[in-house]
Amino acid sequence: MFDSIGPTEIILIIAALLLLFGGKKIPELAQGIGKGIKEFKKAVKEPEEGAEKKDEPKKD
Repeated sequence: MFDSIGPTEIILIIAALLLLFGGKKIPELAQGIGKGIKEFKKAVKEPEEGAEKKDEPKKD
């Protein structure tokens, strides 16, 4: 699907992003995307940790 994307297309995409959002908004957008990915990874990891804790015997 993305095999046909070359350097020219990437440059055009970056130029379009700069025109649409401006230079000041792009770092804010990237930071928001980074936080979203971090939260997603945390949410995916939490159920796995919870399942491991359930399997452990209780210490009394």
